[in-house]
Amino acid sequence: MGIKDWPEDQRPRERLIAEGAAALSDPALLAVFLRVGVRGKSAVELGRDLLLRFGSLGGLFSASLAQFSGVHGLGPAKYAQLHAVMELARRAISEQLAHGIALDSPDAVKQYLRIGMSRQRHESFVVLFLDVKNRLIASEEMFRGTLTHTSVHPREVVKAALAHNAAGLLLAHNHPSGTPEPSESDLLLTRTLMQALALVDVRVLDHFVVAGHHVHSFAEHRQM
Repeated sequence: MGIKDWPEDQRPRERLIAEGAAALSDPALLAVFLRVGVRGKSAVELGRDLLLRFGSLGGLFSASLAQFSGVHGLGPAKYAQLHAVMELARRAISEQLAHGIALDSPDAVKQYLRIGMSRQRHESFVVLFLDVKNRLIASEEMFRGTLTHTSVHPREVVKAALAHNAAGLLLAHNHPSGTPEPSESDLLLTRTLMQALALVDVRVLDHFVVAGHHVHSFAEHRQM
């Protein structure tokens, strides 16, 4: 049975309009995005199959064009639409942060980093500069490449913090093809930066490792 044959109050698009997007399951939200299913499957069933195939929404969002197009009924057009939606969401959150939204909890930072870093295929080290109320002043990529404790120069981070007149900052880097567990080099880098920034009275509030949809907080795990 196709979705158009369902009772109106059970159809994903109608439910979204009546109850809000938060009321829908992940497969139902994907069905609204997909619009139509394929032969023998409704859009909701296709959405459910996508989640099973890629393991999660994060896995789906991180899929390459070849992997995405390997699903019957999907191709470059839907891939482009999906990534356009994701980029719009990322930019919307960036706009909110630029207007003084505070990054005052690990969950708020994780949401921001998932959108900004989870799909990157290169290793990146980013610093978020905050004011005294933990509002975002600026976000800068300070290093790109294989991260070691000698890759990021503390002097450059200190200079950037002073240039932005930051009261505190958050560190973040990604593991594109790994787990979010920090390495010994990650821990050493964090300690080195904390010591350097303490000399100019700038606090390092946390360090995050992003691996796909998973984000590890050093502060939450008492690793700093």
